[in-house]
Amino acid sequence: MVGKYTGLSDSYLSVLKALLHASVSCHKKLVVDWVASTDLEDSTASEAPDAYKAAWTLLKGADGVLVPGGFGDRGVKGKMMAAKYARENNVPYLGICLGMQLAVVEFARHVMKFPDADSTEFNPNTKTPCVIFMPEGSKTHMGGTMRLGSRRTFFKVTDCKSAKLYGDVNYVDERHRHRYEVNPDMVPAFENAGLQFVGKDETGQRMEIIEIPDHRFFVGVQFHPEFKSTPSKPSPPFVGLIAAACGQLDQVLQDSCNGHVVAAKHKLGDSSSTPLVHQNGHAQKQANGGVANGTCHANGNGSTHG
Repeated sequence: MVGKYTGLSDSYLSVLKALLHASVSCHKKLVVDWVASTDLEDSTASEAPDAYKAAWTLLKGADGVLVPGGFGDRGVKGKMMAAKYARENNVPYLGICLGMQLAVVEFARHVMKFPDADSTEFNPNTKTPCVIFMPEGSKTHMGGTMRLGSRRTFFKVTDCKSAKLYGDVNYVDERHRHRYEVNPDMVPAFENAGLQFVGKDETGQRMEIIEIPDHRFFVGVQFHPEFKSTPSKPSPPFVGLIAAACGQLDQVLQDSCNGHVVAAKHKLGDSSSTPLVHQNGHAQKQANGGVANGTCHANGNGSTHG
């Protein structure tokens, strides 16, 4: 888990729970390595070399990488580095909201060779605006210009991993919370370079799901699938990430296409138990059952890294 609030685990509580739901459905024990995105950045290499080395060691040792949503420009470079590492090394990757947007920017910079590619959220004057401000005015949804609440995503590529994980449906309804989106004017260039936009809104102008087809599992979603995950019905994108991380993706995709609903087979453990946390390599207990920078062990069977 690569983010900027790793010291405040409650910030990612819904994401952690969604990972747990997916891990239980795959009969695996969830192990989350918390990586502060700023620790992956070049500036940290000179300012705090031990933290830099520890962060990259955790990232390179993970079976899967997740970059969750967030606001602000702190740690953005580190999140893009995590996406780049996962893309280049065929490591399963799930980007949520900003995590998807930064994966798109990273792809533009290093695959399409646009070194100045950026989001206008962070660089309003970029000559290659991959992600732009796309406000949504609504009389029925609160939130001002924010695209907020449940919105429908239509699958444009029927044989993609995401569509199969959702059970080969034509569309899904997921919850949104954002203002910036992939620039629709750049979509043809992205797709010509190998980045597919497999899910879009009803207008075809808002990009909802990205995939790299020849990657083991590289998926980004503009929405927040963690908000609808439950123990009995884990979120499909999270199931895909965990299944890919532990070598079960092909079977999960086959089962989903055959109409088998992915569901938790085991009861979750007592939430009051205190997980073991490794913070900068030192074992300690979190008094409130939370997690800090380091490793969190949740309940399940077997073992895999998140």
